[in-house]
Amino acid sequence: MKKILALLLTVVMVSGLMACGNSSSESTPAENGASETSASSEGASYTVGICQLVQHEALDAATQGFMDALKEELGDQVTFDIQNAQGDSNTCSTIINSFVSNKVDLILANATPALQAATAGTSEIPILGTSITEYGVALGIDNFSGTVGGNISGTSDLAPLDGQADMLQELFPDAKTVGLLYCSAEANSQYQVDTIKGFLEGKGYSCEYYSFSDSNDLSSVVTNASSSVDVIYVPTDNTAASNAEIINNICLPAGVPVVAGEEGICAGCGVATLSISYYDIGTATGKMAAKILAEGADISTMPIEYAPQFIKKYNAANCEALNITVPDDYEAIAE
Repeated sequence: MKKILALLLTVVMVSGLMACGNSSSESTPAENGASETSASSEGASYTVGICQLVQHEALDAATQGFMDALKEELGDQVTFDIQNAQGDSNTCSTIINSFVSNKVDLILANATPALQAATAGTSEIPILGTSITEYGVALGIDNFSGTVGGNISGTSDLAPLDGQADMLQELFPDAKTVGLLYCSAEANSQYQVDTIKGFLEGKGYSCEYYSFSDSNDLSSVVTNASSSVDVIYVPTDNTAASNAEIINNICLPAGVPVVAGEEGICAGCGVATLSISYYDIGTATGKMAAKILAEGADISTMPIEYAPQFIKKYNAANCEALNITVPDDYEAIAE
């Protein structure tokens, strides 16, 4: 009996050891599962909704820079839903509402009306603006400090307005009157002409406002301006950019030069600009998006970013037609 009891005890002990061994080996799949969860997080997919106000060279370049940068950072993890509002702010709202319904992971609002629509449409989905001149003006923020907060950040297309006034004086020192041509429906256009007016008047110029509400009254307003002023200044204005050919067809025959706030307008109807690269600010916005989506960056603490450099450029064809000679530090706009 003693031998039988000893044998039974031995069997029980061996069984216990085997059970412990099985318990230890089962922990490996659990660890593997944790690793797989981490890997799947790194390989997450994201949908980005892009609302662009209107199609023209500057906004197109910003959108392309954004997409290229985000693709470079996230590759096939990101897909884009690109929507163009055809210049209609109400359509911007419709587009944004569709993005919210589809629960996109991030919204790019390209131009001020798109940003305003996105801000009204969601306080949860991260919103990055681009091609926005001044966020405080666009969003009605008093004493704007450089960080919007909440679910909004982005990049600005503001070139130094004092530098643009300096350039106008450099090219047209004998001019007396400057016409400020802009769309009254664009808050940031109003901001720009109000600001540069002070700089120009400080240099001795007389400034006159010439505002149009949309493309329908643009022609008559430009005709009036070209018969009354020596030089016309056009800020970074989306309606003007989309209708630069109309402005050019009136101003060039009248012999009135146009100084533009950005390169696309200058290429269409201007003689010179102190401009930025819209592709570059789009690229910067794409890098911000990658930090938000892939790294969990807090958009509420991300300050608005600005273009790193400004370039003096000129429209060679228009300068030649108007017998304008530009200094050597100006770069010709590529045709």
